[in-house]
Amino acid sequence: MNIKTIKKALLECYSKDLCYYKVKDKWNENNKCLGMCAITSLIINDYFGGDICKMHVEGISHYFNIIDNKVVDLTSSQFNYEINYNDYQIIDRNKMLTKDTKQRYNKLKSKLINKLLSEIDKEVYNCHKCENLVEKFPNDKTVFLGKDNDIVLVGEAPANNGWRKSHQLWKDINGKILPSGVVLQKLFDIIDRDIFETTFLESVKCYPLERKNLKVCSKYCKDIMLKQLRILNPKLIITLGEFPTRNLLDFKFGKFADVVGNIYEVDGFKVLPIYHPSPISPKSYKGNIPIFEKLKENSYE
Repeated sequence: MNIKTIKKALLECYSKDLCYYKVKDKWNENNKCLGMCAITSLIINDYFGGDICKMHVEGISHYFNIIDNKVVDLTSSQFNYEINYNDYQIIDRNKMLTKDTKQRYNKLKSKLINKLLSEIDKEVYNCHKCENLVEKFPNDKTVFLGKDNDIVLVGEAPANNGWRKSHQLWKDINGKILPSGVVLQKLFDIIDRDIFETTFLESVKCYPLERKNLKVCSKYCKDIMLKQLRILNPKLIITLGEFPTRNLLDFKFGKFADVVGNIYEVDGFKVLPIYHPSPISPKSYKGNIPIFEKLKENSYE
């Protein structure tokens, strides 16, 4: 993912309700960037870091980014002339987040994430690399978006009786919570979170007809999974079990128990492997309790 991709997607997400209230009456489809500078600069800062900067243009505050000593201004086209960026100040993003700005920023980011993920899902549905090894995932989305993306759960592959048939995460076709979901919620109770409000995706996007195909399918899906994670930009990734852990970690390890409960840095992400929450696993609950107690205490910070 790069700034060019973000810029294109943002242009499709901008709408009048997201415009800064002082210029909202002037917003139109021919000038979609008008009144979007603050919330755009926050999003660029989320993904690419750097500084958020502020200057005055035509008597109104204008926000942009500086990344690696280069000006990145995705909303400069709202003005009919080239901006002189010599006179600016670096801004604390937290001070920008007034109630109005925070609401508009959250709404724009939600639209952007959905837009970018939908493009990735098109890749999934147009992929034929595992055609004879899998059943296509029938849902229109391969990522379940939670309340926020601070924590993202990464599973193995769609279960036969899971959300590929029920269209409800962690539930079967009768709406009953799956055994793995019951165990995972008990663990999430420790950190005061709800599994139904937590973002989830899988290493393998389609349903493998045989388990022996998981490894080859995961190779084809890994790039797609990484694209999805970069869009979600989580603070912490929790891998559910050995398979997604081996798929995501960039080093080989012996026993799964050697890596469970440790934080690893992978492609800029923090990855925390846990035992799979399936009740079939003897450590699904008791083996994971110390990990979640440590999470509750913020001992991984």
